[in-house]
Amino acid sequence: MNKLNHIAFIMDGNGRWGKKRGRNRKFGHINGVKTVQKIVKSAIKLKIPFVTFYVFSTENWKRPKSEISFLFKLVNSYFKKEIKNVTENKIKINILGKTELLPKNLKKTLKETIKKTKKNNKLVVNLALNYGSKSELVDAFNKIKKSKKKNSISQIEKNLYTKNIPNPDILVRTGGQKRLSNFMLWQLAYAELYFLEKLWPDFNENDLKRIIKDFRFVKRNFGKI
Repeated sequence: MNKLNHIAFIMDGNGRWGKKRGRNRKFGHINGVKTVQKIVKSAIKLKIPFVTFYVFSTENWKRPKSEISFLFKLVNSYFKKEIKNVTENKIKINILGKTELLPKNLKKTLKETIKKTKKNNKLVVNLALNYGSKSELVDAFNKIKKSKKKNSISQIEKNLYTKNIPNPDILVRTGGQKRLSNFMLWQLAYAELYFLEKLWPDFNENDLKRIIKDFRFVKRNFGKI
């Protein structure tokens, strides 16, 4: 039976979910955050050590400015309101991505959240914010070059944003699309991929349990027979 250490999510379908209900994309994003909260609670219950959510990609800057601003305000307000619950539940928050390009108030909130939760050990939640796997790999190669060390698998992994974090065992993408969208291209090399038609706000604990149940009995060869 396979051990589950890390599950990653591409949370696709928030905007479509809002529009399908006669509302706007912002309504979908608000409900998407609620789903994140539910899945975090489920992860604690199911004793999953690491969970990663793809929140905002390096390509998402192409979206309308009003939607980008709303997304950042949503993340910022969530941590301002929920930091007490996050710390009480022993959740550690990590940020993966180029945070220097994020708004000042959001950077400040995230920095405070990371500081307040750094000793928590029940669940590690990674938020991929302004994250792009290609940029991550370029950054890793540049760090290796600067250190004058030779390129190797171990050196690359030591210089990724996810250093000291186990690679995902499972990737779940909601929303009906079957692609990785520049997400953890290195780390997902041997992950089990689950693509769901269901939109992210409709994803629930039962869906998660079904995926985990399937994963437990998948034969994982890692290149071996």
